[in-house]
Amino acid sequence: MTVPPRPEIRISDADRERAAAKLRVALGEGRITMVELEERLAVVYAARFASDLLPPFDDLPGDPRDVLTDVPLTTPVGPPLVLRAGRGTLRRVGQWQVPARLRVQSTMGAVLLDFTQAELTHPVVEIELELGAGPARLLLPDDATADVEGLHAGVGLVRSRVECRPGPGPHFRIYGRAGVGSVVVRRRYRVAGLRL
Repeated sequence: MTVPPRPEIRISDADRERAAAKLRVALGEGRITMVELEERLAVVYAARFASDLLPPFDDLPGDPRDVLTDVPLTTPVGPPLVLRAGRGTLRRVGQWQVPARLRVQSTMGAVLLDFTQAELTHPVVEIELELGAGPARLLLPDDATADVEGLHAGVGLVRSRVECRPGPGPHFRIYGRAGVGSVVVRRRYRVAGLRL
């Protein structure tokens, strides 16, 4: 009696997320363009089986089957970009390139970091906050996740309205301390079709 071959096993959301993160690394390295990233991500998110994940990696270095290996998101390395403010407001909004690591230092001013239109080429962005008396708002893209467990507030509070477990989009690790001001991590509000 001949035993028929076992059908291919379906992949999980975690497999798709790992593949998407690897494509974002390729974008950050300049191996693919933003348009190519979007095309390849469409293939990854539509994939049902392991063999469906391989074509987007055919012309990239390494074994395409590596995307099926469960490797945790690693902490970014290298020196951080330091953003400083005294009593004034520190703002990064619109289109700006986000490094893998940021250190934000503010004595009394407010901080606004808007990542919704920024160029995010790293799967993980690490943000260290050193805040005195001012509040801070971090606005994340719709597909982003954020871990704020390492962020401690003195008199103020830390509030996150974003999923903490890594997903298909960029993942933010936010830690450090806030003295008197509060820190809010959220997506932009949608009111009458406008994003605020």
